[in-house]
Amino acid sequence: MFKRIFRLFKIARKFSTSGAVDTINQIYNLPTAVNLFFSFISIGSEKKILNNQKKPGEKLCEALENMGTTFIKLGQFLATRPDIIGEELAKNLEKLQDRLPPFDTNQARAIIRKEIGDNQYKNIMDISKPIAAASIAQVHIAKIKYENETKDVAIKILRPEIEKLFNEELDALMLFAYIIENSFSKAKRLKLVEVVYLLREITNIEMDLRFEAAAANELYENTKSDLGFNVPKIYWNFTSKKVLTLDKVEGISIREQNKLKDLGIDLQKLAENLIQHFLKQAVRDGFFHGDMHQGNLFVDKNGNIVPVDFGIMGRLDKNNRKYLAEILYGFIQRDYKKVAEVHFQAGLVPQDASKEEFAQALRSVGEPIFGQSIKDISGGNLLAQLFEITEKFNMPTQTPLLLLQKTMVVVEGVARKLYPETNIWEVSKPVLENWLKDIKSPKSTLDTAINTSSEIIKRIPDFPDLMDKASYALQLMAEGKLNLVYGNNKNLEIEQMKLKNFRNNLVIGFFGIVIIVLIVF
Repeated sequence: MFKRIFRLFKIARKFSTSGAVDTINQIYNLPTAVNLFFSFISIGSEKKILNNQKKPGEKLCEALENMGTTFIKLGQFLATRPDIIGEELAKNLEKLQDRLPPFDTNQARAIIRKEIGDNQYKNIMDISKPIAAASIAQVHIAKIKYENETKDVAIKILRPEIEKLFNEELDALMLFAYIIENSFSKAKRLKLVEVVYLLREITNIEMDLRFEAAAANELYENTKSDLGFNVPKIYWNFTSKKVLTLDKVEGISIREQNKLKDLGIDLQKLAENLIQHFLKQAVRDGFFHGDMHQGNLFVDKNGNIVPVDFGIMGRLDKNNRKYLAEILYGFIQRDYKKVAEVHFQAGLVPQDASKEEFAQALRSVGEPIFGQSIKDISGGNLLAQLFEITEKFNMPTQTPLLLLQKTMVVVEGVARKLYPETNIWEVSKPVLENWLKDIKSPKSTLDTAINTSSEIIKRIPDFPDLMDKASYALQLMAEGKLNLVYGNNKNLEIEQMKLKNFRNNLVIGFFGIVIIVLIVF
């Protein structure tokens, strides 16, 4: 208990001295009690002076970068939640630089040896100094012996003790979030405990490099037949929870346009390929790279796009893929009634809503976009505006589509830097057309019918038992004994119960100390 409180005070002091509190105060005008607390906690320490010529959001980025891993990750996560912090601040936090000084190469070698074992470590040669260092891991270049060949590889290694530090700081932050939520009524709507909890869940997966290796491997399998897109191969014998080994990328960063031109790469074709490969991953495979910014994209001498860093991946089920393809294609065709019908057929809009009014709302989004010049049209911005419209019709936001929308904006931005006149609609149209034809083809319809029939036949023996369970569940619901929501939030509720117990123990401990002091003195 006391360790958690001590760490919370250290974090509070770090927040205050980094300039983060002053910057947040500029944006949100914090309560007087909060300001007094942070002023008190920073007594005796020197505050970092941030550049006043920068916007508050940019200064907050600088403060979070100076505070280290946990706060860089917190900033990155909040950048994906404009619903909590607002659009402008979210856009500023997207510029957060995930860079920290590297740790020692000898320490990196020791981690690799411990993780993969002495026998496998003997097959690694020429481990370089770190070529990149971020908040969670750093990357080295090396050679390995693999199936009687020598391969050039990149080895990603987790920072020592990073998991322990991260979870300890987040435990303290969760306590802080709980205190704020229960002290200020306006803070309850922000769901701060839930935000910290989700951040911990997401980042703990990111800190297990086997998950990233599995994601890269799945993307490799999905795209290995796609011309112009090459995912590096994973070497599983040299990969563990803390070490990820994959092919070294032989290419030029996609941001270095002059070098690409010198290689004879057609930048217009490259821009079109980037958008089409992203859409294929999204609508055809339902699995896409969710962090396709310039730093994660390279181009080899043959003009192939080579992605790196597979820590953030997006996934769409078949219904969401169909929904996405049909609405984008409907907008391309300017068939707003068709787009409205797709929403109603999918049950995404309440049935008592007016289809004509919804189609009119969709037109209000689509027509201004078509009135723009080619270089200003964006599928990602279209989706963002669509989500705003659907909120007015009480349509629940499809969470998986939020990551896709943000990634689409990034991909389109990279494509436009390569070739500003890229026509997003013309480039997207063939991918969407082909996929919609495939899913509506007689073969696809027959396959779906066969698979559905097969599943029904398999379930027939279980039918009587299923009916009994359904009857029992309906009885429990009628008696008010069945909570359908509980299962999804069980872990979060357990965490909140722990915080309540912690608070109670803290209060009891405080009064115990007061009583002892009164008795003694």
